[in-house]
Amino acid sequence: MEEYIVSARKYRPMSFDTVVGQQALTTTLKNAVSSGKLAHAYLFCGPRGVGKTTCARIFAKAINCLTPTADGEACGQCESCQAFNEQRSFNIFELDAASNNSVEHIKTLMEQTRIPPQVGKYKVFIIDEVHMLSTAAFNAFLKTLEEPPAHVIFILATTEKHKILPTILSRCQIYDFERMTVRDTIDHLKSVAQKEGITVEDEALAVIAEKADGGMRDALSIFDQAASFCQGNITYQKVIEDLNVLDSDNYFRIVDLALDNKAMDIMVLLNNIINKGFDGGLLMQGLAKHVRNVLMARDPQTLPLLEVSDQQRERYQQQAQKCQIPFLYQALRLINQCDINYRQSSNKRLLVELTLIEIAQITQPDDSVGSGRKPRRLKSLFKHLTQSAQPQKAAPQVAAAERVVSTQTSGTSSSSATSISSTSSTSGQPAAKRPMLKSGISMSFKNVLKKAQPTKMNIIPGTLDGSDPNSVSKDEEHAFTQQDLELQWMLMCNRMPQKLSGIATRMKNMNPVITDFPNVEVTADNQIALEQLEQIKGSIVSTLKLYLHNKSITLSLRLAEHEAQIPILSRREQFELMEKENPSIGKLRELLSLELA
Repeated sequence: MEEYIVSARKYRPMSFDTVVGQQALTTTLKNAVSSGKLAHAYLFCGPRGVGKTTCARIFAKAINCLTPTADGEACGQCESCQAFNEQRSFNIFELDAASNNSVEHIKTLMEQTRIPPQVGKYKVFIIDEVHMLSTAAFNAFLKTLEEPPAHVIFILATTEKHKILPTILSRCQIYDFERMTVRDTIDHLKSVAQKEGITVEDEALAVIAEKADGGMRDALSIFDQAASFCQGNITYQKVIEDLNVLDSDNYFRIVDLALDNKAMDIMVLLNNIINKGFDGGLLMQGLAKHVRNVLMARDPQTLPLLEVSDQQRERYQQQAQKCQIPFLYQALRLINQCDINYRQSSNKRLLVELTLIEIAQITQPDDSVGSGRKPRRLKSLFKHLTQSAQPQKAAPQVAAAERVVSTQTSGTSSSSATSISSTSSTSGQPAAKRPMLKSGISMSFKNVLKKAQPTKMNIIPGTLDGSDPNSVSKDEEHAFTQQDLELQWMLMCNRMPQKLSGIATRMKNMNPVITDFPNVEVTADNQIALEQLEQIKGSIVSTLKLYLHNKSITLSLRLAEHEAQIPILSRREQFELMEKENPSIGKLRELLSLELA
């Protein structure tokens, strides 16, 4: 039986042209060999498995070649090349600094540099994992590295350049090796499979290339593992089964279900994924990469950034046509937030579930039942009230202006505001046509304010805010709605004088109702409130007539029946009532560990 050699060793490059994914670097080294402009020290740095040691050996072989080619490659036929291929060359030394990192090892190496080469021009010393040398060994190596003999060339290789002393770095030519791209890895694995007589699928090679994370040696090792499992026929399904990789179809399904707002289907899919042994954090990392690829697939300019197979690229393009950019941005933000909080979370599965539910609700309409969106803002409600009040005459605008005046002039008395109200309401000029200041107060208001002096509150009998009840026309019977009534009721409560603040507060909690137009009924919660309302009933009617522009308004007061009385609940009682009606609120409080203050 023929001896088995792993692919990483069997197909190790023997020339610069066979090195994968390092074209710029290998071209520079070949030009240095062909021109004879060789430095005394080189530093090859980069991630694992990208060809640092391999390029160092090829470079050392080309340096000592007796008849190099015109483009800087070793001939492979001379005595020096033959000795290197048979591993009997005395001019090329390879040292592992991980196990030979002491001062004594470096001193022994320095003694060997004094002996000139027997065959060839140079003695080449390849020191692998040079960052493992101790500080004392670096210092012992420093003088020789700075001024080595003319026949000595050092080639240092490391995966962690930041651990090397700056004095060493300044004495070397530094070459940074790149990670292998997915496309280069797939092409190289295809050639290896063809030489081995193995049938492969491009999607399977794409999974291997992504798993290798830019390292060709890792890719070849995974390829050998997959070839042993698949017995000469490497398919996508067998590879993800062998490597225990989450199928990319799951990510496509999650995005499709999220676009259709099918959160429950996503929960079922998540449960199946977790039952197969996959971690929720791994799922979110893969989903983040998937959503990012979908975003890149939307624009032809960013399409080359997808390091996937051609079949996968087509699938990404198809899904990108269905996804809007705001959805992708919001999904990435939610996934990123989940990734940040994942390690600190005590219930990781719940965190993943909540994130997926939020993603599934991004495209859900705001007015859908159970959509989980934010409640309706009060701003929109106030805007609606303002628009509905505009058809009325100047009285509501005057009332609003009065409140602005009372807020901006603390030293101005309410009697002045009363004068403003009566003057404006009887002027007959529409409020919208008056010249307005930036603060919303008319020019006539500004003139009155200049002349106003602080005086004692003087309420004119008949209204609650001091307005003249006779300002309403005797034949004025404008129609008003329940909404207009409630608005003017609240404005009246806000304009009531300080001595009536107690009953004004109670009146804000009462709801006037139009029983038989224009008759208005108000229900008092208790006997005391009813008696207080009876005392100012005439003023309330006069005020409503004035601002609702209807002289026929009547007011009836009644005491609420015992069972109809609405109890005043504390904040805790209100929350407990909400929690009883909607158990989800209680679950949310427990999830967020909230306490009611």
